[in-house]
Amino acid sequence: MFAPFPVLRQQLRAMLRDKEEQGRDVTGMTSRLERLPDDYQALADLAAEIDAAPVRADWPYAEPSDLAGIRAEQAPSAALLPDRPGPVPLTEAGERARAGFLGSVAGCVLGKPVEVMPTLDELRSALERLGEWPLRDYIPSGLRTEGGFRAFHPDWPETTRGNIARVVPDDDINYTLLGLMTLERYGGDFTKTDLRMMWLENVPLAHTWGPERTFLTRQGLAMGLDDYPTMTPEELEALPTRYNPGEELCGAMIRADAYGYACPGRPGLAAELAWRDASMTHRGNGIYGAMFAAAAISAAFTATDPLDVFATALRYVPQRSRFFAIVSDSLALVAEARDWLEGYRAIHGRYAEYGHCRVFQESGTLINTLRFATDVGDGICKQVSQGNDTDSYGATAGSLLGVYFGPGHLEERWTAPFNDLLHTRLAGWYENSLAAAADRVAALPARVLGPAGPSAPGRP
Repeated sequence: MFAPFPVLRQQLRAMLRDKEEQGRDVTGMTSRLERLPDDYQALADLAAEIDAAPVRADWPYAEPSDLAGIRAEQAPSAALLPDRPGPVPLTEAGERARAGFLGSVAGCVLGKPVEVMPTLDELRSALERLGEWPLRDYIPSGLRTEGGFRAFHPDWPETTRGNIARVVPDDDINYTLLGLMTLERYGGDFTKTDLRMMWLENVPLAHTWGPERTFLTRQGLAMGLDDYPTMTPEELEALPTRYNPGEELCGAMIRADAYGYACPGRPGLAAELAWRDASMTHRGNGIYGAMFAAAAISAAFTATDPLDVFATALRYVPQRSRFFAIVSDSLALVAEARDWLEGYRAIHGRYAEYGHCRVFQESGTLINTLRFATDVGDGICKQVSQGNDTDSYGATAGSLLGVYFGPGHLEERWTAPFNDLLHTRLAGWYENSLAAAADRVAALPARVLGPAGPSAPGRP
C-alpha cells in the first residue's frame, strides 16, 4: 500500500521546487534525490529533511500559515476595519450572492475549453482568425480547427458554443457547492474536523489535484476499518506541513467563493472562514490567495470602486509576503493602465513566470478584470482572454463581478444554454436545478450572519 517510486520521486522534485521558491535552503538535495535508491525509508527521510529545510538568512519575506501568525502580519488596521459603508440588508445581500454564483458558473464554463494554460496572444490570434476578437460569447468550437488554436481541454465537446446543454462537472463549482453544504450543515462555526468529514463524504479523489489529492489519499489510507476515523485538531493542523507538494497552488483559492458570499461587507470574517478551509491542505501563499479571494468577494458587496475591493482584501494577508508584494504591485499597475489590455501587458510582462494554478499573476488579472469590466459577461470574457487557468479564474472573476454589479448585469444568454441543469461530482449533492442551487447560495448571508451571525473570534 505504498505509492510507486516514480510517483514519490516526482513529488519530492515538486517539493524541492516549492521550498526553493519559499526561500528554504535545499542546497544539494536535488542531486541527493537522484542518487537515492528505490528505498521507501530513504525517500521518507529525505522528504522529512525537505520539509524541515531552514529559511535562508537573506530571505526578505515573512509567510506564516497559522491564523495568529497571519493576523500579526496583516495591515495594522485590519482588525479594526469597520463594515463599509454599513451592514448590507440581507435581502440585497442574498440577491448579490446569487448573481455572484451565476456569474461564477458562467465564467467557469466559458474558460473550460481553453484550460490549457494559454496566453492572451495565443487566444487573440486564434479568435481573430474567426472574427471573434474581442471575445463576447462562449468559445466557438471552430477555435481549434479554423482558428488554429493549439489545444482544447478534454471537456470541450460540452463547453463550446452550440454544444452546451448543462453545467458540466468541474472542481471549481464542486468546491463552491461544498463550501455551501458545509455552511448549511454547520454554519459559520464549522471546524476543520467538520470540513474533513465533508470532504471524505463528498469529494472524489480523481476530481482533485495537488494538495487536495494528497489530503484525500492520506485520509483514505488512514481510514483502515473505521467508518469515521477521528483526528485530533493538532493532527489536522500538522497535515499540510508534511510531504505536501504544491502547497501554494490555487486549489484553496478556488474553494473560497462561498465564504465571501456568506459574509457580505465582512471581509475579516470571510478571510477567517477561508483560512479554516485553506489551511487544511495548503501553506503560506496558497492560504493567502484563499483569504484574499474571500475578502474581495465580501468587500465587493459594499465597495463603490473596483480597486477598493482589492485594497481592502489585501489588508487581510501578511504584508511582508510574496503574495502581498506581487498583488499590491499588480494593483498599482492596473490603477495606472489606460485599458484592460495595457493592464494585462503590465502584469504579464512582470509576472509571466506564475502561470497555470499559481496565485500571483492570476490575482493581478482579477484586479484588471474588475476595474475595466462593463458588466458580468464582459468581465468574464476579459478574464478568460487573459489566459492561464481560464476556468478557475473565470469562476472567481464571475463571483466578484456578479456580487459587485449585482443582479441584472448578466445577460440571460449566458445562463440559458444550461437549461437549468447542474451536474457535479459531489456524492452528497442531489440538486440538479441551477436555479435551486442559486437559491441556496442566496440564503447564505442570512444563514451565517442573521440575526447574530457566528461566534467566530476576531471578526471586524
